[in-house]
Amino acid sequence: GCRFKDIRRNLQKDIEELKNYGTQDIFVLCTRGELLKYRVPNLLDAYQQHGICVHHYPIPDGDAPDIAKCCKILEDLRSCLENNRKTIIHCSVEYMRIYLSLTVAACLLLQLSDTLAPQQAIDSLRSLRGSGAIQTIKQYNYLHDFRENLAAHLATKDTILRSVSR
Repeated sequence: GCRFKDIRRNLQKDIEELKNYGTQDIFVLCTRGELLKYRVPNLLDAYQQHGICVHHYPIPDGDAPDIAKCCKILEDLRSCLENNRKTIIHCSVEYMRIYLSLTVAACLLLQLSDTLAPQQAIDSLRSLRGSGAIQTIKQYNYLHDFRENLAAHLATKDTILRSVSR
C-alpha cells in the first residue's frame, strides 16, 4: 500500500493478497513516522480490520532492537509459530531498513538452534531473500553478538526475579 517516490501500491489489494496467502499475524517493525512518510498512516488498523493480528514493534531507522525488545519480539514470534499461525515480519522499503526484518528472523533461527552459527543463519536468509540480506556491519555484529547478549539479558532477568522473590 506504499505511496512513496515512484512506488504506487494499492493497500486494499496488498492486504487482500496477504489474506489470500493465509496470513494471520504480522510483525511490523516500522515506526509511526515511517508509516506517515510512506502515506499509510492507518496500516496497522487496516491489517486489524482484515482480521490480521498486529504485533507492532517500532524500531528507529538505522537501528537494531535492544536485546529486551528483541526477546519480546522473539517470544511473540515463537508463540505464533508454535500455534502454526502464518506469520509475516516486515519493515519499510528503505535501503537500510529493508533487512531489519531479516535480522530479527536470523535471531529467531539462532534462538531455535543452539548449533546454528550466525553465519549459517545469514547464509540461509541470503539464499531465500538475496545476497543483500544482512549487509550492514551493525546487523552483522548484532547477529554475531546475539547469543552472548541474550545470555546476559536472561541472567539479569533471572537475578531480578530471584531478588523479588526473596
